[in-house]
Amino acid sequence: MSKLSILKEFWGFLKVRKKWWLTPIVMVLVLLGFLIVTTQSSAVAPFIYTLF
Repeated sequence: MSKLSILKEFWGFLKVRKKWWLTPIVMVLVLLGFLIVTTQSSAVAPFIYTLF
């Protein structure tokens, strides 16, 4: 299963079920995951840890 098909399926679910409140939750989780991955071994990591 490709990543694009997962996004299409999620978008179809949102359209059919009218669960628009899930969109901000998913976006925040994706952004936090991206932040964790990008700062895992960088010089910015100590500054990010002070935010949490």
